[in-house]
Amino acid sequence: MILEFGYGNGVQTVDVPDKNLLDVLVSNPMKHERTGADAVRFALENPIGSRKLRDLARPGQKVVIITSDISRPLPSFDVIPAVLDELSAAGVPDADITVVFGLGSHRNHTEEERIKLVGKAVYERVRCIDSDPSDCVRYGVTKRGTPVDITRSVAEADFRICLGNVEFHYFAGYSGGYKAIMPGCSTPAAIQANHRMMVEAAAHAGKIEGNPIREDIEEGGAMVGADFIVNAVLDEHKHIVYAAAGDVTLAHRDACAYLDRMYVKRIEKRADIVIVSQGGAPKDANLYQTQKALDNSKHAVRKGGTIILVGACPEGLGSKVFEEWLLEAEKPQDLIERVHKAFRLGGHKAAAIAMVLEDAQIDLVSEMDDDFVRRLFLTPRHSVQEAFDAAMERYGPDATVIAMPFGGATLPVEK
Repeated sequence: MILEFGYGNGVQTVDVPDKNLLDVLVSNPMKHERTGADAVRFALENPIGSRKLRDLARPGQKVVIITSDISRPLPSFDVIPAVLDELSAAGVPDADITVVFGLGSHRNHTEEERIKLVGKAVYERVRCIDSDPSDCVRYGVTKRGTPVDITRSVAEADFRICLGNVEFHYFAGYSGGYKAIMPGCSTPAAIQANHRMMVEAAAHAGKIEGNPIREDIEEGGAMVGADFIVNAVLDEHKHIVYAAAGDVTLAHRDACAYLDRMYVKRIEKRADIVIVSQGGAPKDANLYQTQKALDNSKHAVRKGGTIILVGACPEGLGSKVFEEWLLEAEKPQDLIERVHKAFRLGGHKAAAIAMVLEDAQIDLVSEMDDDFVRRLFLTPRHSVQEAFDAAMERYGPDATVIAMPFGGATLPVEK
């Protein structure tokens, strides 16, 4: 079978014998009943595990709406207007409402970015600010040692509404839920304490129960409390195709279940060879972005197998810290040890690659120089066909193959 993989603005093809091909993983076909703002309004009318927002909020309360920053794909401008309508129905005046962008470890926004995130009408209607890690209130420390220091604007509110999109998160299991507050509105110290656990085996995409990072997030979040959430599921074009509202845990789990129905792919067994791509431009502009597909593909490859990672990466690595960590390491294990001692955004992606390398070889098909790729602990290949032929020679004529042409959007799970 001839398979195609997006590669920059073009495609790479490979001829995989039918007898070797176990599966081609693409998103599950689904008919979405509602999309965009319509999905949000339906969710608000049908909350999960909670009364309607208009029946919970009260006049006189200081209300905070916590939403995602510019680095996240949530279209806040499609969510917040409906939330404001609910608050108006509850009798809460606009003057008592603040939108807080949870920055996590990211930079502050420009005013133009804040307007872009919520839309001009919302920006002119209510106060919109960034979270401030330098001005926090201490709630305590989780049992795993994470300080729960929350930005004052959120900590001192009477009523907290968390917004977010739910997608697979490669060490927190899923995004969304309490993650808006903790560590979204916390401090670098909290992020370091929580994210250092990414090296633990149970910290991986699609896992909630027993995931130390997700459980730590929810323990810390519960110390603060969220009165209501609206979580959205997005398609590959970043449009809302489902929304869940209500109780912070029950609504979040409902959105996670919908995401699973879209993107979890059940496989009979892991393969000797996994061929994976982000789907081409702009998702494979650099290795920092392409890593998401790599991390999902690790769930499809057997121990000792090979992942053929297909990404043009015309911009190179895409992150200065990511590059520094990779080039400063003498061996992959150095990266895992380093992130456990001192989590740093950018460096964590280097550690994630090292964790995949513990179990599988990674052959990279890209535009980057061969010697540079080798310094990243990866094996350079010039085409998918070349990489596949080499892998078949390594594993023999009966080698098994799984293809993931949109690896960032599909999560393999063994049946």
